[in-house]
Amino acid sequence: MVSIGYTIMSEQAGPKQLVADAVRAERVGFDFLAASDHYFPWLSVQGHSPYAWAVLGAVAQATEQIELMTYVTCPIMRYHPAVVAQKAATIQLLSDGRFTLGLGSGENLNEHVVGGAWPPVDVRHEMLTEAFEIIRPLLAGETVTFRGDHLEAENARLWDLPDDPPKIGMAVSGPRSCELAGRYADVMIAVQPDVELGERFDAAGGAGKPRVGQVGLSYDPDLTAARSRAHQQFRWFTGGWKVMAELPGPSHFDAASQSVREDDIAEQVPCGPDVAAHVAGVQKFVDAGFTHVAVVQIGGDTQDRFFDWAEAELLPELRRLGPDEGRKAG
Repeated sequence: MVSIGYTIMSEQAGPKQLVADAVRAERVGFDFLAASDHYFPWLSVQGHSPYAWAVLGAVAQATEQIELMTYVTCPIMRYHPAVVAQKAATIQLLSDGRFTLGLGSGENLNEHVVGGAWPPVDVRHEMLTEAFEIIRPLLAGETVTFRGDHLEAENARLWDLPDDPPKIGMAVSGPRSCELAGRYADVMIAVQPDVELGERFDAAGGAGKPRVGQVGLSYDPDLTAARSRAHQQFRWFTGGWKVMAELPGPSHFDAASQSVREDDIAEQVPCGPDVAAHVAGVQKFVDAGFTHVAVVQIGGDTQDRFFDWAEAELLPELRRLGPDEGRKAG
């Protein structure tokens, strides 16, 4: 059975609301929480971006059973990997072993704030590989001195370690990232229900490991309102990751998405009150072999009515999901 998660999306809500939403998500029956880790929102209209790790610490104390993960953290510029390892160990302790550290090669949007040129993707992958080589031994209790081509660590050691280190996931979008994830990660993370990603992950050593997807949705009893909100707040993703990784600020995403129409978004994001449409969005990931799928309810001020609807209608339907073998074979 697929595990269904809820995304505490820091780009659209402040820290207190994110913690309250996490508590409500646990109560209504979601299996895990995916926490975005941004310095900026994608678009200014989203209006928020608190520090994800402080939020996760509060969530770890405010919840009891629900699994937690970053979706995702970039350990190559804004955060040094030794500091990421320390944060991950602390959240694993605070949550009594419920944390998965999701890592990725990042976006210029969030990493440029510390200065320095934004590296090309091949260099980012090299940096991420070095970050794994620092984070893994630190979480295993080793003292680490590391000198790579891009990153260094000097006599680093973690003094508060959980008995079981957190699992480490990696975001993938193409052949190279799948190869790295298969070699270094315990979990594959992706935002596209692409069967090939899983196949490449398997071929590189990821066979049998979990894979986590994420799907945006815009629930509202009013279809028109749902479509309008999705267009206003989620049109940033239509350029694809090659574009999204390079743009440096919300104003650039706004400019780049000016030509995106409401119909364009509605074709990709389930909108309105029809449960079947939202279930179909999750089904695509299940059919592509994903074991976990986190939903994102678009609109920070809509979460309360989303939870009411999710508990009564959405989650019962999602619990019935299994791979559609006919669709997979097609």
